[in-house]
Amino acid sequence: MSDSATGDGFPSAGEGTRAVRAGLPDPVKYEPHLPGPVFAAHFHLPGEPTGPYTYGRDENPTWTHLEHAIGELEAPGQDGVETLVFASGMAAISSVLFSQLRAGDAVVLPSDGYQALPLVRTQLEAYGIEVRTAPTGDDAQLDVLDGAKLLWIESPSNPELDVCDIRRLVESAHARGALVAVDNTLATPLGQRPLGLGADFSVASGTKQLTGHGDVLLGYVTGRSGEAMTAVRRWRKIVGAIPGPMEAWLAHRSIATLQLRVDRQNASALAVAEALRGRPEVTGLRYPGLPDDPSHKVASRQMRRYGCVVSFTLPTRARAERFLEALRLVDDATSFGGVRSTAERRGRWGGDAVPEGFIRLSVGAEDPEDLVADVLRALEESAR
Repeated sequence: MSDSATGDGFPSAGEGTRAVRAGLPDPVKYEPHLPGPVFAAHFHLPGEPTGPYTYGRDENPTWTHLEHAIGELEAPGQDGVETLVFASGMAAISSVLFSQLRAGDAVVLPSDGYQALPLVRTQLEAYGIEVRTAPTGDDAQLDVLDGAKLLWIESPSNPELDVCDIRRLVESAHARGALVAVDNTLATPLGQRPLGLGADFSVASGTKQLTGHGDVLLGYVTGRSGEAMTAVRRWRKIVGAIPGPMEAWLAHRSIATLQLRVDRQNASALAVAEALRGRPEVTGLRYPGLPDDPSHKVASRQMRRYGCVVSFTLPTRARAERFLEALRLVDDATSFGGVRSTAERRGRWGGDAVPEGFIRLSVGAEDPEDLVADVLRALEESAR
């Protein structure tokens, strides 16, 4: 891990303390707590290239601080773990899949995962890789694991918020000789720690709640040091899918408020879900934090927080569109996890097998009472 304050000085620090201080270097008199972004394509390099920074596609001091910070949140106190940051969540996802798989290998993907996964599937199959799919719920991926090289888990799934038993899937996959990667975007490291559940990789889009302000594209992979992570690092070097130093610095700055944002947004998401539960026009309501949600029992065993996203279905596409137009505090936008609430009719993209009236609502940091009132008012107006 890193030499930062939480890495060594405060091994039992609470999550708020850890988030505020994660990845910070030792203090230097008259220097800022978080050093500014380092803009460099190359570095002074006399003699043999033995130093940590040689060329800007391979390493950058600003990335290093951020990678240490994320590692301290994803795997606190664990030795032999490293984090690599990428230009986007899809760059991080691709780095694991394409660095670990070869022609003739088999991979298991969720059939209800992120809408870009079908594009990934097409590319994997073009390279001669067998792709199997199964839903997230009921641990259905167990049924297609035999002979697979890699199992890709998305829990909670995006956008339908199903949850699988990660530890059970990991144990079964490892018994069959397969690696396991978990997309941890919806949960964040404060909601779930896949490596602690036995996974080999925790992968996420830092674009979402990790940075939380809707102004940064970023991805990361945290994994156990060794051959597999070496291959991920090599893939990043070959493809050049690297974040800019300004994006990395903004991400690190934003992590300091992660616990504050996550706690507020999770509590508000539960309040919104509870308000929606009693509405007759709402069907298919999903939020893992609701005690009667189909995934709550499993989620409560492996998640410390349940996320900021609520999903539900309105009767028709037209009703859903009227609802979105009537919202005043919620922007009609894709993505999720930001401090400003967003919602969208997910079917407009055509990549998710959801009803036309399916809504994905990302709860922001507004006052929960105001959000609930806005959602209920918009439901009433959309019925006219």
